[in-house]
Amino acid sequence: MINVTKTFLPPKTEYEKIIGQIWKSNQIANGGVLHQKLIKSLQNYLNISNIVLTANGTLPLQIVLKSMAKQGEVITTPFSYVATTSSIVWENCTPVFVDISPNSLCIEASKIENAITKKTTAILATHVFGNPCELEEIEKIAKNYDLKVIYDAAHCFGVKYRGKSIFNFGDVSTCSFHATKLFHTGEGGATFCKDNELFQELFYRHNFGHKGKIEFQGLGINAKLSELQAGMGLAVLPYVFELIESNKIRTQLYDKYLDFEKVRKPVQIEGVESNFNYYPLIFPNESILKEVLSILAEKEIYPRRYFYPSLNNLPFLKYKEMPVSEDIASRILCMPLYSELKFTDIKLICDLVNSKLKDLKVN
Repeated sequence: MINVTKTFLPPKTEYEKIIGQIWKSNQIANGGVLHQKLIKSLQNYLNISNIVLTANGTLPLQIVLKSMAKQGEVITTPFSYVATTSSIVWENCTPVFVDISPNSLCIEASKIENAITKKTTAILATHVFGNPCELEEIEKIAKNYDLKVIYDAAHCFGVKYRGKSIFNFGDVSTCSFHATKLFHTGEGGATFCKDNELFQELFYRHNFGHKGKIEFQGLGINAKLSELQAGMGLAVLPYVFELIESNKIRTQLYDKYLDFEKVRKPVQIEGVESNFNYYPLIFPNESILKEVLSILAEKEIYPRRYFYPSLNNLPFLKYKEMPVSEDIASRILCMPLYSELKFTDIKLICDLVNSKLKDLKVN
């Protein structure tokens, strides 16, 4: 069986050696030795000072929205994982969708201004499949209207834009450290920000609102990363560069074997160093996509309709048409991509996909 992804597990002995320190410290939560080591390792790796580690990748969005969106309207993308939108609603804010670029699949910056009202407090945009949004344009709009910029950078560990970690952009970036990601802690996440005062607020909010052991600075929840999770992160981090390079090779093989007269990939903006975590393909229509799914399933190959459906169709929201997002969501498929994926399997996948495309007329 070939799934869309496969979790990278570091050598068991390395993980066991790291978490052995838990038995020495007898501390399994609340910012223990491994948590502190992971913070320092990530600060060095990413060249970012202010990092709050969390138990999963959704909690950072919720905490940031609680702090920054102030129950207002949040301009956001309809093309993302459900957590991007559900976090807005969960924090009693109102999502205001702006359609996406048909090329990058990120929010269309030129359409944001028309969606701004007196109730708008923030822009929450997703770097789709690790492909950055129009950063300069969004920053300019945010400054003109005094809005906060939050980036859902769940897919972006290791991504750089013009030589800097993508987490350096916006007021805040959030990331997922879920097991499907290149860097993971099994389940986990993080918040990154430049402002020290904001960092302090995000930190106390992720720890019940504590200020010391008996005082409280403000409202908070329990979002803390455990020592077991931190240990997994410490074991995985040394392999991230190798994993990126491995996925890059496999991406190049897909590029070589697929018939791009019939399918296309999202367009990446200039100045990006990719992490090659995903391989999305946009098919001519949904019917062809379903035929491809069927023929691959016969060989026990399972890509993923990612992201589907377009989030403006969520049942707990009032529907508003987003034609580009709905169109892309209906015909995009993420192909299997991970470091252990055999080259021969990539060739087989491409041959099967091409076989369904060969008789299709190109307009």
